[in-house]
Amino acid sequence: MKRIFVLLAALMAGTLLLSGCQSTTAGGATNSSRSQLLLISSDEVNQGAATAYKKELGRARSAKALNTNTAYTKRVKNISNKLIAQVGVFRPDALKWKWEVNVINSKEVNAYCMPGGKIAVYSGIISSLNLTDDELAAVIGHEMAHALREHSREQISQQIATDQALSIAGALAGLSSTQQSLAGTASQLVLTLPFSRTMEAEADVMGMELMARAGYNPEAAVNVWKKMANLGDSSTPELLSTHPSDSSRIDRLHSELPKVMPLYQTAAKRQGKSAAKKKR
Repeated sequence: MKRIFVLLAALMAGTLLLSGCQSTTAGGATNSSRSQLLLISSDEVNQGAATAYKKELGRARSAKALNTNTAYTKRVKNISNKLIAQVGVFRPDALKWKWEVNVINSKEVNAYCMPGGKIAVYSGIISSLNLTDDELAAVIGHEMAHALREHSREQISQQIATDQALSIAGALAGLSSTQQSLAGTASQLVLTLPFSRTMEAEADVMGMELMARAGYNPEAAVNVWKKMANLGDSSTPELLSTHPSDSSRIDRLHSELPKVMPLYQTAAKRQGKSAAKKKR
């Protein structure tokens, strides 16, 4: 009887994996698309993210650190808005997300974009790395790509699958109880679950395409990771705790440049014409 239960649980887990596989985005010029395990709805994850984001902004507001640097806030919002305008290439529905963009005054070298388009950039990453607008676009584009690809939703789904595999009773009882439990703590999970190397690679490449389409030089993406690596072990950025900056990563970005440089050149030319018209 025990063997029958084990086999039945395995069959159910396999069915869940097959039924939950899809891609959240179109590929774009860099083919940033693959089949993903998605066992929880976007709405559940986005609600959890909205709750977590609200709490983070509340803490920053209480510390009088929310959007207090006018220059940084203007730069971040301007760049973010240009990047957001390009997300339809990967998923048209993201154009209708309730995007939010804020700057938190902190020495922390960090930035993130929670599910549903909740962006936060810490002033420390701008000042410590002395980021140009192109480099800042690379950072924000990378974080936006995580949200577009719904990497947090994928991570939570993987957690669900793991829990089901480890619990025969849970697998036999069905997915809903585990799903509800994880959905209830989504506000914590979107901040604590680290992204895999595959997800980081996707965010690198998709972010580079976003910035190119928005008229920012994609070569700056390589500069960002070189700058982060040069900060040294004594001040390792929070980003590098899960975003390994190694030669293979930089090589990957270099290899993708030929795909996105034409997009940047087209956007830059278009923006140049637009600027010329404004001067007339």
